[in-house]
Amino acid sequence: MLDYVRALGADWVYLSPLLTADEGSDHGYDVVDHERVDPARGGNAGLDVFAARARLLGLGVLVDIVPNHMGIAHATSNSWWWDVLKRGSTSSFADAFDIDWEFGLGRVRLPVLGDGPAELDALRIVGNELHYFDHRFPIAPATAGDGVDARTVHDRQHYELINWRRADRDSNYRRFFAVNTLAGLRVEVPWVFQKSHEEILRWVRSGLVDGLRVDHPDGLADPAGYLDMLAGATGGAYIVVEKILEGGERLPAAWPVAGTTGYDALADVDRVLVDAAGQQSLDALDAALRDRAEPPSWEALRHTTKRAVADGILQSEVLRLARDVRRAGFLTAEPELLGDALAELLTCFPVYRSYLPLGAEHVRDAAETAKRYRPELAAIIDALEPMLTDPANPVAVRFQQTSGMVMAKGVEDCGFYRYTRLGSLTEVGADPAEFSIQTNEYHRRNSLRQAGSPLSMTTLSTHDTKRGEDVRARISVLAEIPEEWAIALSRLRELAPLGDGPLESLLWQAILGAWPATRERLHAYAEKVSREAGNSTSWDQPNGQFESRVHALVDSAFDNPDVEMVISSLVQRVQDAGWSNSLSAKLLQLAAPGVPDVYQGSEFWERSLVDPDNRRPVDFTAAATTLRRLDGGELPPIDASGDAKLLVTSRVLRLRRDRPELFTRYLGVPAFGAAARHVVAFDRGGAVAVATRLPLGLASEGGWRDTSILLSRQHRVDVITGRGFAAGELKVAQLFERYPIALLAPSDQS
Repeated sequence: MLDYVRALGADWVYLSPLLTADEGSDHGYDVVDHERVDPARGGNAGLDVFAARARLLGLGVLVDIVPNHMGIAHATSNSWWWDVLKRGSTSSFADAFDIDWEFGLGRVRLPVLGDGPAELDALRIVGNELHYFDHRFPIAPATAGDGVDARTVHDRQHYELINWRRADRDSNYRRFFAVNTLAGLRVEVPWVFQKSHEEILRWVRSGLVDGLRVDHPDGLADPAGYLDMLAGATGGAYIVVEKILEGGERLPAAWPVAGTTGYDALADVDRVLVDAAGQQSLDALDAALRDRAEPPSWEALRHTTKRAVADGILQSEVLRLARDVRRAGFLTAEPELLGDALAELLTCFPVYRSYLPLGAEHVRDAAETAKRYRPELAAIIDALEPMLTDPANPVAVRFQQTSGMVMAKGVEDCGFYRYTRLGSLTEVGADPAEFSIQTNEYHRRNSLRQAGSPLSMTTLSTHDTKRGEDVRARISVLAEIPEEWAIALSRLRELAPLGDGPLESLLWQAILGAWPATRERLHAYAEKVSREAGNSTSWDQPNGQFESRVHALVDSAFDNPDVEMVISSLVQRVQDAGWSNSLSAKLLQLAAPGVPDVYQGSEFWERSLVDPDNRRPVDFTAAATTLRRLDGGELPPIDASGDAKLLVTSRVLRLRRDRPELFTRYLGVPAFGAAARHVVAFDRGGAVAVATRLPLGLASEGGWRDTSILLSRQHRVDVITGRGFAAGELKVAQLFERYPIALLAPSDQS
C-alpha cells in the first residue's frame, strides 16, 4: 500500500487512531488502552515495520489521536474504567474521568438496562464479577460473599445500572456527545495527559511518526493549554486540529498548530461549483414540499434542532451544567428555569465554542439572541453572562465544552437532514444557508488561506462526511436544472410515497448522487438519516410503519420499472456534468493553498454515503495496477471507472511534491469571453489550475465561445495530458479539448 501511496504522489500517509481500541472497532476512536498500538492494527511491531517502510519511501506519517474520551462499552477492556467502577471515587483513576459523584450519590450511573420491569433480576454473580447478559462489571472488595443475591450485591457497588433511556437525563459522567459508550477524559490533569500520551510521544520522539491530527479538541476543558503541552512534548511537530469553523471564524492565532483538517476548504470548493441561479427555484420547491409559502429559515431551523438536542439527548449535560452553576453560588433561580436558560444560551450560541478569554463576544451574542427568543428568561440570562465569560470560572469551562456538543448534534446530526433543498450544501463544516459563491469570493478565501494558514489541511471527503465528494458533485448539478428536478421528484413521490416531503427529497438526491449503489447500502443510509432527521421516526422511538415506507422507497429504485426509469433518466441527465464537477473539485482542492488530504479511495469516484458506508475497505492492489497503466501513457475516458480522476489526482500530487516552488503564492486568473463565468482558475506561483464550473450551462450557452485566459510569457504544459501551450492568450476550448480541467506548469518544469 505504501508503494502505491508514494507512486500516487503523496508525500505523507495519514493513519486513523492506532492505540488499542475496543474489540471489533472499525475506526479506532474508542481507545481503551493508551499503552500500546492496537494488536488488531498490527501492534507495536507492525508500526515499526510500517514506519521503516515509509521512511525508505520518503513518506511522512501523520496519526490521528483521541484526547477527549475513552471507550467503555466493555468495562473489562478498559483497565482505568474498570478500576473506577471497582473502587469508586477513591480509585487512582477517578480523576481521569469527568464524573459528577455527588449527583450519583457516590456511584457512576451506567445506562445499560433494557426496558423490562425487573431487569436487575437478570444479574448474575460470576466469580468476582457481576454479569448482565454480555456486560461484565467488577465487584468491590468485601461487598459479596455473604450469601446475598446479585441485586443486593449490585446495590453495594460504586456504580448503578440504570435503564438506557435514562442516559440522556440522568447520566453523571461526561460523554462524547450522546454516546454512552464513550466517557470524557480530563486530559487537563497533568498525570492524565502524561499517561494517555506516553506512547504517542514515544512514536514522535523515536521518529516513527511525524505529525498528529487531534480529534475533537472542542471537547477539552482547555484546548489551548492542551495544544501547548502537546507542541512542547513533541518538539513542535506538525499538528492539525479537527475543528469546525463557522462563517468567518478563524482559529486562535496563538494555537501552536498548522491549521484545521480542512472542512472549511471543502465548503468553499463545493459552493464555487453550484449555480446561484438555481436557488430561487429550489427554495420554492423546498417550500412546496413543506406545504409552506416560504422555505424555512436555516437560522430558525437550526434553533429548533439545537434546542431539541439540549432538551433531549444532551439534557444530562445541560443539567450537569445547571448543577455546577448552583454549586458556584447561583441560587437566585429555580433549577428548572436555570436549566431552561442555559439550554437557550447553548441553543443560541453562534459557533461551536469560545476559547476564553477569546470569544467572549459569542457569549454576549448568544445572550442577546436568547433574550429575543425567551424574554421571560432575560434576568437569569443577564445574571449568567458574567459567569460564562470568566475564563477562571469552572462553569464557563463546562459551558464551553457543552456548546460544541449541542452544535454538532443539533446541526450536523439533525438539522442537516431536515434542511434538504440541495444535499451537497449540508456537509460537515458548511453553512447550508450559503447557497453558492462566485469565483471572486472563492479567490478571496483562498488568498486568506494562503496568507494565514498555508499548511492547514484541505479535504473533500473524510470518515465523517455525510456524502462522499462525488455524490455531492453530482447533486450540485441539480441547481442547474431545478425545474427538471422538481418534475422528477414529483413523479418519484407519486410512485413511492413516504409522507415526509423534505426527507423524500433528501433520500432521492442521495440515491441519485450515489447511483449505482447496492440495495443494502441504501437501506442502511435511509434508516439512519430518517432517524437522525427525527421528524417522522427516531432512534429511541422508531416508527415502524413509517420506516416500512422508507425501505419500500429504497426497494422501488430496484424493483419498480417506472421508478427505475425516472432514476435512470436523471442519472443520464446529470452524470457527465457531475463527473466534470468531480474532476474540477479535485483539481481545486489539490492545487489550492493548504495540505491536501486524499481520503482512502477518493482518488477514484467517491460515491459513499454517511458512516459506516464511507469506511469500506479499498482495493489498493487494483488501484496500483490502474496507476501503472496510466503511467504507461494512457489518457482514460471520463467514465464510470473513475480512472480519469486517478489520473488527475496523481498528476497534481506529483507536481506539488516534486516542484513545490510552483505552489508558493495565490493569484486568481480571470477568464474573458462569453463563457467566462464557467471558468475558475488560479496561479500558485508557476502552476496554473483551470477548472470548469456550471458544466450543464455550457451547452445551453453555446460552449466555450471565444472564452480565453491569458498566460504569462512562459510556454506551458498541461501535466494531466502532456500537451504544450504557447504563452499569451489561450482559448479555453483548446485547453479543455480532452478533460474539463487542466494544470499548467512551465514547460521546462514539466
